[in-house]
Amino acid sequence: MISTNQFKNGNHIEVEGTIFKILEFQHVKPGKGGAFVRTKLRRASDGAVIDRTFRAGEKFRAIRTETRKMQFLYRDGSDAHFMDSESYEQLTIPETAIADALRFTRESEEVEVLYIDNSPADVQLPSAIDLAVSETEPGLRGDTASGGGTKPAVLETGARVQVPLFINVGDVVRVDTRSGEYVSRA
Repeated sequence: MISTNQFKNGNHIEVEGTIFKILEFQHVKPGKGGAFVRTKLRRASDGAVIDRTFRAGEKFRAIRTETRKMQFLYRDGSDAHFMDSESYEQLTIPETAIADALRFTRESEEVEVLYIDNSPADVQLPSAIDLAVSETEPGLRGDTASGGGTKPAVLETGARVQVPLFINVGDVVRVDTRSGEYVSRA
């Protein structure tokens, strides 16, 4: 069992039979009344994010998680297909459950698949990833790093991000996978 005072970002808990990942939590001790914990949770089955408040000291079943190295093969419109790097076993995960991670994953790339209670549930990406720009308007003379403007760009994985005006097609950029924002040139 795991108590609210043992919460950590990224932990998984079971609430009323549903498995959630803790995205954020905050212990609150009001001047009057009992302490409580405000949380932001992501449902493991479909990726929906909810806000939930618990009494301090409430206990939950801790969920056993493990990560396995897998190769992302392709997506077919409804499922994403992966292959275990050691056993060459193939598995599928519904695209809707891992849509955020797929935005930044290239085909045939090595990724870590998160298993929750021995079933594949999520793809774990590094906090930042380097991707090439495949489409964007051309940069103009005078567009500098201190210019301050942005323009839309499509990355090699199909993800759309806002980049500075000086970025051109073929440039490799670093993108924050949690927020989907441009970080720097790679």
